[in-house]
Amino acid sequence: MIKNRNLALKPHYQAEYQVPNELSVALTLRDERMKQGGSVRADYTAVVNGDRRYVEVSDSFCRLVEYRREELIGRRYDDLTAPGTNDIPTVFRLFVSQGYMQGLWVLVSRTGTRILVRYESWVRSDCYIQGNMELVEW
Repeated sequence: MIKNRNLALKPHYQAEYQVPNELSVALTLRDERMKQGGSVRADYTAVVNGDRRYVEVSDSFCRLVEYRREELIGRRYDDLTAPGTNDIPTVFRLFVSQGYMQGLWVLVSRTGTRILVRYESWVRSDCYIQGNMELVEW
């Protein structure tokens, strides 16, 4: 478990994005969307901070990407994203402004296997970003 989550992330959001009010609106929008029920099964779960680094990962996510938890924690999710499939900084800025996103993402496992997942991500109340994923194609 992570200690002092708020101290770890909030200063980064405020320093990089200057969005305390926008984040509040994003959290409200996220809460409304989550009340409607998630559309993605939580088969695989990963939590990242404002620097796009993994802070928590489920056992199933570790097995999916063929890494041990210790190897993933602190690593950027960019490292597991298939090259050329997403403009990560742009997508991340858009996500932070909305507080919620869903769609398709192509991961790359340790052995280079491309894995297509459907994801649903939101900013949690502790300001970390949680993503639930389900496998579409391996």
